Amino acid sequence: MVKLTFGLGGVAALAIGVPVVSAVLAPLLEPAPQTWRKVGTLADFAVGSTHLVKFENANAKAWSGMTSESAAWLRRESEKEFIAFSVNCAHLGCPVRWEQGAGLFMCPCHGGIYYKDGTVAAGPPPQGLTQYHIRVAGNDDVELLTAPIPITNMTS
Repeated sequence: MVKLTFGLGGVAALAIGVPVVSAVLAPLLEPAPQTWRKVGTLADFAVGSTHLVKFENANAKAWSGMTSESAAWLRRESEKEFIAFSVNCAHLGCPVRWEQGAGLFMCPCHGGIYYKDGTVAAGPPPQGLTQYHIRVAGNDDVELLTAPIPITNMTS
């Protein structure tokens, strides 16, 4: 009788434990989804200008609503060259803002400052702003390769 009780208990523990462990580990083992999203056309961005562009995340679900929306800072360097940065500071993830007059990205939370090329100018950020891949496709559409929001350095 004791062996049967332990056997049934083991089966019950597996029946409950396997789905729970799978649900916890699955997101860590899946590749990060990436999707090209149109953020505008060449005519929307003047050379030398920096714009906030909004887009839907690559892993958006039907039920995620506005939480699936994200943004990036897009800078047009030349006629066909763009650079895009995450709007999140590399320190703790606060949204950075573009200061046109100074030509700097500023983080209001802890004073992180970035140059226009995304490198660190001052403050606590351990690295520059995360960059997105950009391409010009089709009918002069400017597209951004979306990805999950980068993990920030939580040890600083």
